[in-house]
Amino acid sequence: MGSEHFDVLIVGAGLSGIGAGYHLQANCPGKTYAILEGREASGGTWDLFRYPGIRSDSDMYTLGYAFKPWREAKAIADGPSILKYVRDTAAENGIDRHIRYGHHVTRASWSSADARWSVEAQVGPNKEVVRLTCNFLFMCTGYYDYAEGYTPQFAGTDQFQGQIVHPQKWPEGLDYSGKKVVVIGSGATAVTLVPEMAKTAAHVTMLQRSPTYVVSRPAEDAAANWLRAKLPAKLAYAITRWRNVLFGMLFFNLARKKPEKTKAQIIDMVRQHLGPDYDVATHFTPSYNPWDQRLCLVPDADLFDAIKSGSASVVTDHIETFTPTGIRLKSGQELDADVVVTATGLKLQLLSGLEVTVDGERVDMAGTMSYKGMMYSGVPNLASAFGYTNASWTLKCDLTCEYVCRLLNHMDRTGQPICTPKPDPTVGEAPWLDFSSGYVQRSIDQFPKQGTRKPWKLYQNYALDLVSLRFGSVDDGVMQFSRPQGGGRQDLAA
Repeated sequence: MGSEHFDVLIVGAGLSGIGAGYHLQANCPGKTYAILEGREASGGTWDLFRYPGIRSDSDMYTLGYAFKPWREAKAIADGPSILKYVRDTAAENGIDRHIRYGHHVTRASWSSADARWSVEAQVGPNKEVVRLTCNFLFMCTGYYDYAEGYTPQFAGTDQFQGQIVHPQKWPEGLDYSGKKVVVIGSGATAVTLVPEMAKTAAHVTMLQRSPTYVVSRPAEDAAANWLRAKLPAKLAYAITRWRNVLFGMLFFNLARKKPEKTKAQIIDMVRQHLGPDYDVATHFTPSYNPWDQRLCLVPDADLFDAIKSGSASVVTDHIETFTPTGIRLKSGQELDADVVVTATGLKLQLLSGLEVTVDGERVDMAGTMSYKGMMYSGVPNLASAFGYTNASWTLKCDLTCEYVCRLLNHMDRTGQPICTPKPDPTVGEAPWLDFSSGYVQRSIDQFPKQGTRKPWKLYQNYALDLVSLRFGSVDDGVMQFSRPQGGGRQDLAA
């Protein structure tokens, strides 16, 4: 075909892409692979976002890789520390030598006759098209649009005389010291920005339409640090990882079974931090149940401390319009601002906007059903890494990488190089994500469906996935294995 060929092409050199490279080397050592990264640097999210105070909202004992212990004191780590961890993993294992930067993958075409993907990528400022082929395509591009975040259309922004910035494109060297700042939003990014900017700004206001559940926990895990001092690093890491996984599952299940009790406990903790005179009912009492949306984590109660000190405040209201000097709210209140940060969310994007064709027919990915949360009905030899909504990203990605390696080894053993999740018309459909968050609801129609029973159902449960993906049969009667017959898509999906 005149194209460079690999057994596996990984797209994306972020947390999951580097993990995929490690698992391939460890479990499929004979496989050739390359990692295509659209940007000029590795690290994904942890290199892209540069806003003040950027950090994880999961502990590093679960956000870290299963195979590489987290050795720093802080369990809730800052962005630069996480980026270093990812890049150190790549360098220590020689994964970085497989990365091809500046390769923005745009199109992938499957040929059943050849049992391979032809992948097109745009390279360099002139967007020169290069083509590579592979037997298996592994998408590790995350779930949001790297090009831009989501910003609602606010009235009057053209007359505002200050600066408006989105966290996804933070201006280098932005000086907000001594200035009045309004952060629009109350999600993970907003609760990170507010206490950090409040350290030097004149005042920071977190402006939200509605409250979010906010939970504080220590930035350092005292028990984990004690274990690491007493035990070998890998053993201490594994114990802490499992403790945190089990605690997270317990809390999630409790929240689902007893939402009112869980809600009361969370709000009571906020009241303990902010005192009896603070209006917790207005600013920190959501209308929805815990885990209908993701909870926000604040380390060492830094957001609450900023509010108590008077350097930050929360306003719950709707925006009527921007003014030359700030924002006027529908209540009539005016917020003065020199800088407005629109921490209003992400734009979700499946497979980084990849155009997929199978035997010349373009695939509408939204019309497919997700198989085990990683593959797509009727689409051969393609997997993608997605994390959990109720736990850390890497927990699921590690299991996904293990399963892909099991799948590749099974195909080698049986001499059947094609694997296709077989569509089942008897399986009921459900939304891919059962989340009420705005960023999910805005884009959910672009994503595949999930099914009402396994292996099409997403359980958002690490223990169940561990049993299924690490120990369950690869040849489960749903995954169809075949050899090239020169036939088309109908032969594979029948």
